[in-house]
Amino acid sequence: MLKRRISLATAAAGAALVAVTVAGCGTNAQPIQVNLAASEVLTQAAQKTAEVTSYTVDAVVDVKHPQEGSGKVQGRMLYQSKPQLAVDLTIDTIDMGGKGLPGGARAVLQGDAVYVKVEALKQLVGAEKPWIKVPLTEVGGPGEIKTYLDQIQQFDLAAVTKMVTASQDVKAAGNETVGGVDTTHYSGTFPVDAAVQQLPADKQEAARSNLAELKDIKFDIWVGSDGLPRKVALNGAKEGATMDATLLFKGFNEAVNIQTPPADQIGELPKNVSN
Repeated sequence: MLKRRISLATAAAGAALVAVTVAGCGTNAQPIQVNLAASEVLTQAAQKTAEVTSYTVDAVVDVKHPQEGSGKVQGRMLYQSKPQLAVDLTIDTIDMGGKGLPGGARAVLQGDAVYVKVEALKQLVGAEKPWIKVPLTEVGGPGEIKTYLDQIQQFDLAAVTKMVTASQDVKAAGNETVGGVDTTHYSGTFPVDAAVQQLPADKQEAARSNLAELKDIKFDIWVGSDGLPRKVALNGAKEGATMDATLLFKGFNEAVNIQTPPADQIGELPKNVSN
């Protein structure tokens, strides 16, 4: 199924976590002390990312599956938690087993609704306008609709950083520059079960379901002197399937411009679409 394939491709990028888990009151980050143990650095990074109110992330996820072949998901997301929660996600590439999604996809979360723009989805549900408005109360609705809405939940800064704190073998791996920022590179692994337990209770079930196709996950994280991660790479494998995800973070606490589509381009979800 399309939903399952896309879930496999994007699971490592955020474990199907709702974007509202990243919220806070801003941060006056202090430099991380160089003598901290690697595990302490990860703990501090998780604390600091929970205070971030806005950021931009670029992500690429590559997968290989014995039966379904190779696939790739590539996109970027703007996020803000203040003055109100808003997300603008663009998926430029969704290609699974040689089956792509022409035109990609875009989703904007604003207020009490998600606005989705996918040409293939438009044809599937019979929408008459470029954008489909889906109230948050109906996010768990039709399978194909939820597939695209789930993409909003895959690029979560706080969730990814929190999960790596489950590592028992993290170690420093040198100093590198990422996006013009001097960082320290840390490397390690984390068991899926332990990582999921680091998340809020109401997010664990979805995360566990999406990571079920993976075993232990290898990670690399590049942390700046302010304690915030600039890059995260995740690699997982199980029963011949592999997944490699790379996320680049920038623009922490900077103003972002997230707007809903023009009203004349928005249609409602057709009433005849069933779950």
